[in-house]
Amino acid sequence: MSIHIREATRADAGVILGFITELAIYEKAEHEVLASVADIERSLFDEPSPARALICLSDDQPIGFAVYFLSYSTWQGRKGLYLEDLFISASHRGGGAGKKMLRYLAKLAYDSGCGRFEWSVLDWNTPAIDFYKAIGAASQDEWVRYRLDGETLKSFALGE
Repeated sequence: MSIHIREATRADAGVILGFITELAIYEKAEHEVLASVADIERSLFDEPSPARALICLSDDQPIGFAVYFLSYSTWQGRKGLYLEDLFISASHRGGGAGKKMLRYLAKLAYDSGCGRFEWSVLDWNTPAIDFYKAIGAASQDEWVRYRLDGETLKSFALGE
């Protein structure tokens, strides 16, 4: 099995949406996927998009994807790389594709002068947590993530 990683293109939007849906099913949140192929095309490939995507291939067949963007650390005074999603299809897990994707992203962060490479994982996703620990990643247990979205975001933004 030959694993190859490349930058995603607009033509990959449907494949990316398929992987997003597979990921949502794995995370028991398929009903939360609202994106369309047109949304993926616009949000990832129209300029200026803050996000970028990668496609992971095995023998030229897409088996996974990653979406990432640059962040910023005020404490370091340096940019960082934030991994929004990384997904490898279930039938291709365990063959090194996920590790190769993470290493590709880590090298991208390092080569770009980033001070950190960060991502989040659901607390019940033990296989992913064990994998991240095995490569030397450290959890940031003291931080609690917050979110405003949908009607709550709208209401707060409009002062309602």
